Amino acid sequence: MKKRLVLGIAAHVDAGKTTLSEALLYLSGARRNLGRVDRGDAFLDTHDLERQRGITIFSKTAVFETEHRSITLVDTPGHVDFSPETERVLPALDCAVLVVSGTDGLQAHTVTLWNLLEKNRVPTIVFFNKMDLPGADRQQRLRELQRLSGNCLDFTDGVDWDAVSLCDETALEVYLDTGTLPDPVLQELVRQRKLIPCCFGSALKLTGTDRLLEILDRYAPAAPEQESFGGVVFKITHDAQGNRLSWIRITGGSLRVRSLLSYTDLSGERKEEKVLQIRIYSGEKFASAEEVFPGQVCAVAGLTGSYAGMGLGCHPGAGAPVLEPVMTYRVVLPEGTDAAVAVPRLRLLEQEDPELHLLCQGESIHVQIMGKVQAEVLQELVLRRFGMEIRLDSGRIFYKETIAAPVEGVGHYEPLRHYAEVHLLLEPGPRGSGLEYATKCSLDVLDANYQQLVLTHLAEKTHLGVLTGSPITDMKLTLLIGRAHLKHTEGGDFRQATYRAVRQGLMQAQSVLLEPVYRFVITVPAEQIGRAITDIRAMSGIFDPPENRGEYACLQGTVPASELGEYAQTLAAYTQGRGQLQIAPGGYAPCHNPEEVIARLAYDPEGDLENTPDSVFCAHGAGFPVKWNHVGEYMHLESPLKTEKPQVITRNIRMDDRELEAIMEREFGPVKRPLYRPPENRPAEEKQTIAPPRKQYLIVDGYNVLFAWEELAETAASDLGKARQMLLDRLISYNGYREQSLVVVFDGYKVKGNPGEKFLAHNVHVVYTKENETGDAYIESLVAGIGKNYSVRVATSDGLVQLSSLRSGVLRMSARELKNEVLAAEEEMKKHYHAGTEKRKR
Repeated sequence: MKKRLVLGIAAHVDAGKTTLSEALLYLSGARRNLGRVDRGDAFLDTHDLERQRGITIFSKTAVFETEHRSITLVDTPGHVDFSPETERVLPALDCAVLVVSGTDGLQAHTVTLWNLLEKNRVPTIVFFNKMDLPGADRQQRLRELQRLSGNCLDFTDGVDWDAVSLCDETALEVYLDTGTLPDPVLQELVRQRKLIPCCFGSALKLTGTDRLLEILDRYAPAAPEQESFGGVVFKITHDAQGNRLSWIRITGGSLRVRSLLSYTDLSGERKEEKVLQIRIYSGEKFASAEEVFPGQVCAVAGLTGSYAGMGLGCHPGAGAPVLEPVMTYRVVLPEGTDAAVAVPRLRLLEQEDPELHLLCQGESIHVQIMGKVQAEVLQELVLRRFGMEIRLDSGRIFYKETIAAPVEGVGHYEPLRHYAEVHLLLEPGPRGSGLEYATKCSLDVLDANYQQLVLTHLAEKTHLGVLTGSPITDMKLTLLIGRAHLKHTEGGDFRQATYRAVRQGLMQAQSVLLEPVYRFVITVPAEQIGRAITDIRAMSGIFDPPENRGEYACLQGTVPASELGEYAQTLAAYTQGRGQLQIAPGGYAPCHNPEEVIARLAYDPEGDLENTPDSVFCAHGAGFPVKWNHVGEYMHLESPLKTEKPQVITRNIRMDDRELEAIMEREFGPVKRPLYRPPENRPAEEKQTIAPPRKQYLIVDGYNVLFAWEELAETAASDLGKARQMLLDRLISYNGYREQSLVVVFDGYKVKGNPGEKFLAHNVHVVYTKENETGDAYIESLVAGIGKNYSVRVATSDGLVQLSSLRSGVLRMSARELKNEVLAAEEEMKKHYHAGTEKRKR
């Protein structure tokens, strides 16, 4: 039985990709005639729009066989505007042929395709086409490709076994032992992308194509088959009768008609649906099948909620797309057309092309589009399928937002008889990483079903930033802690709390506006390279040093999409048609003019009621709103970002004076006190009935108080050491007025190798905790040891320390209360000072 192989063909526009597909079908015997794009009879360009424009717009499949393989060929679009369609196909491939024009060489879009193949770990074979035309230099093209990977070797005239063996140590050992390498060894090298076979020829002249078929037959690797059923959906279409078809590549087991498939749709709903029909397409025609196996591609009817990239069975599914539209257009409907009628129709197109990202706000409809050609095709497609002659406005740049530093977001939703609280950690991710969701919440704190609900709500919505209302990206959102109510939590409560937590975190964060950029390659006559450099600088672009290519010079770099505009026409004008501009999506980068964009869009994050950052709390039987910047004062759960404190076990036992003195001497050294002498001539009865007052201690949570006092917090922002000394100076002065022992504890747990330190600053004991010991833990331990026997107060606004103090039976005071005491003492000292001064003057 022949091995099955799913083979994709990708290329930049006009490289001859569809011509090569036609040649492979013709030479393998799958077609009797050789189709031509220019004649409009190409087997795989089946849509009228493709024949009309002479480009591939939709990916399509064809089936052919070689000596050892049964190959499903997937032809993909080459135009940059339809590159997301190509990206969606890649997870379904066993192997890909990358077609490069022998005359044009590596284009910007070629490099984009190479990077996508690398990202998806798709084994690749390169075919250099149009080598029969003038200017096609075989050695130069191979050198260009080897800049991307040194594993690219020329297989056109045979295999250089010495060069191949150097690609891998195992292959080298086999070669040294046997003097050759068997086909399975080469297949494994290609599968791991340690070897990239290259072939030179002309698809139109059928030269080099026989050799390419031989390379595919012998060296193209097939993905390992899995026993249990698995598959990946890479495309959604609708046939002429309106039947919804899910295109699936089978990766394991088998799939039969009337089988039940279980999956989760985009809304998070779990579905179980029956397979009504299985079709195997080759061009426009299809054959029905009762069962399909690994290595086959089929179109399945019966799935109503499937989507491109969805995994089935044991297959995990595809990751987030790299290529995304950079422009947003407003859809102008024909006069008399109701948006309620138009939107469901446009939703069908969005299912087929998810990157359209249809956005509806009342009567306003917006779509995201890669470029001008796709905009034109969309209008024609809507007219042909639905009879609606829509228009698209001039469009605007599609911005995104991220954050510069981690931040905690809190959302609380508690109207009457509802309850949910969510704490999220928002962290910036690598550029281009998209959004990632995780949980660190203990199952002892929040049940698994509620945690999964939070993660679902994070993924189900397009969360908007607070600068321009653009979607957020390149972030990791982690559930830290949450709380539900046994009786009052309803299904939608965690949705509200999650949305508000994201928004509240963004309101606190340092947001960064991102804009789409293009990678460009400009080729101009050498004498005009200065003009090109000046233009790119004026557009806030960045570029590498120019390269000389004979009479021409080449400039490569990136430029904001908002600035590029119609520069291709400008370039053609000042070079009299001799210049060339190639562009490809370059992802997102920090915006070059954020203040201008933010001012122009004038987005009000607090006025966006659909994405509110505020929370809802409950008191006296009614819910009340709390502004985002005050949520921290009302939240029911303490922030879990602080280091977890060790459990302190307190014992309710009475210590004698010697034990208490030992604790204090251990912490602060010998206690110096005046010798006590009982007053003379006091009746014995009075001595027995009046107990001596207990010694007073005040323990201050240093950093908590420092950052709670505004004037110290402002100083700490620029000089923490100065703020710390200012706090100590005020406490030393204050303590001189009070008859008490004062201990100030500062955290030192994050300082590597810190042994800790304790010293006496005038009349105040100062403690710096050692590495991995928090100030909170030290205070709890000290309070547990002396709180039952001394009169102890703890000054902090930390809720957990206050709770520990309560358990130990000591008095608690907030940072604000301590400040009031300090101010009052300072006022009293001023009065005494002025009174003494006046007395001395008299």
